[in-house]
Amino acid sequence: MSEKSRPSRGTSLDQADGGTPADTVAGAGRTPQRSEGPRIRPRNSLDRYFEISARRSTVARELRGGLTTFFTMAYIVVLNPIILSGVDVEGDSLPFASVAAVTALIAGVMTIAMGIIGRYPFAVAAGLGINAIVAVYAATQLSWPEIMGLIVLEGLLITVLVLTGFRKAVFDAIPTQLKTAIAVGIGFFLTIIGLADAGVIRPGTPLISFGIDGSLAGWPLLVFVVGLLLTSVLVVRKVKGALLIGIVVSTVLAIIIEAVAEIGPRIGADGSVNDRGWALQVPGLPDDVVSAPDLSIVGQFSLFGGFERIGVIAALLIVFSIMIADFFDTVGTITAVGAEGGLLDKDGNLPRSQPVLLVDSLAAAAGGAGSVSSNTTYIESAAGVADGARTGLASIATGVLFLAAMFFTPLVEIVPSEAASPALVIVGALMISQIRNLNWDDMSLVIPAFLTIALMPFTYSITNGIGAGVLSYVLLRTAVGRRREVHPLMWLVAALFLVYFLLEPLQQLL
Repeated sequence: MSEKSRPSRGTSLDQADGGTPADTVAGAGRTPQRSEGPRIRPRNSLDRYFEISARRSTVARELRGGLTTFFTMAYIVVLNPIILSGVDVEGDSLPFASVAAVTALIAGVMTIAMGIIGRYPFAVAAGLGINAIVAVYAATQLSWPEIMGLIVLEGLLITVLVLTGFRKAVFDAIPTQLKTAIAVGIGFFLTIIGLADAGVIRPGTPLISFGIDGSLAGWPLLVFVVGLLLTSVLVVRKVKGALLIGIVVSTVLAIIIEAVAEIGPRIGADGSVNDRGWALQVPGLPDDVVSAPDLSIVGQFSLFGGFERIGVIAALLIVFSIMIADFFDTVGTITAVGAEGGLLDKDGNLPRSQPVLLVDSLAAAAGGAGSVSSNTTYIESAAGVADGARTGLASIATGVLFLAAMFFTPLVEIVPSEAASPALVIVGALMISQIRNLNWDDMSLVIPAFLTIALMPFTYSITNGIGAGVLSYVLLRTAVGRRREVHPLMWLVAALFLVYFLLEPLQQLL
């Protein structure tokens, strides 16, 4: 198919809610874009500021979408402490309760800022991929305050890149083929996250296995399957709030099953393993509804301590690796979620993206200052967008719920990952439908798109997928004599990714 082709229908659920042509997408090689129809007069100042009517939405739909996004990503309040609470800080571990409270605090504040300043339905929270990286550094090379200081510096550095316009310029320089491939790849990535969180796929021989010994055994997997089937039916029946309904019904089912069967967690407090247990949260009615937040870890960072401990060059390489991951994870997320919501322009770019990128950059620094690691725009925002969210009002709703979660952590913990995972799989299905917009006639475009799509789920990293796509795009377009079509900034980005992928041998040499 050519890159300029017929218009086709989008994949978002706006039509399910009585949507309008805002969901149409341009044909091959293009991503969903906003309607250019007649302007709609705003009903009030709130409508005017967030462009609710202009984006064919309603206040009720925005609030519902924000609620869906929160429940889809609320697991971070529990999972982030699990990852970080074992980190050594001056002879002691990070306190679980404090990590949970500050995780919710930073996510709430920065998501509200994203809604007010960015005015798009993007939620912000601690980036798990980055957290895994910094946890390794903290265990092997740096103390936790020192690595948090490098996170703050990384966030400030990206903020400078935003203010100079460089980050937006890179975003705009990425070709349409790769932007579409990024959206498709993230669709597969969301799917594999959902399947892994539910326990449908697990580490095995040789790589991954299906369920337990090749079968869907255990009550938690039943909750996931029921939730997936129910949500699928609601989506195809175009029921409003389909994803949120699926999460709520699945959670109620999980609570009942746990109360009767007393299954318990997959990994017990003593380290024992129960393959048929719940992956993260064990569903059940909490003993306490309200708990006072512990914010004692806020501000525990050393801005330049890492440079003193391991040297300037080694510290800069760590900052660079985290910055690349943060930089391009956001590019992928904005592209994919924006495409799902029909928010992109005809070139696949997000209009007025500068405020979004600014808040995202400041969120990285805020996460480091709060000692809960870099915060970034979350791909789970796609769940709220798929449920109707189109404006920053949805992000404000999500952020307020995160702030409330500081005090109501026991309530957040009742939603098991098996109940939230079906929403991720359904959103993945919606997003991969954009694969029809790719150019399949030119192998110098097909291979970069394929590598982008394949490496995201297979390496569990948005950054790796984008990096492979960028490097192969620059190489192959040059190889077929189309070098002039490669934007100059793509050469710079390719060089940065080359350093990123060679980071380990470079660290050994230095």
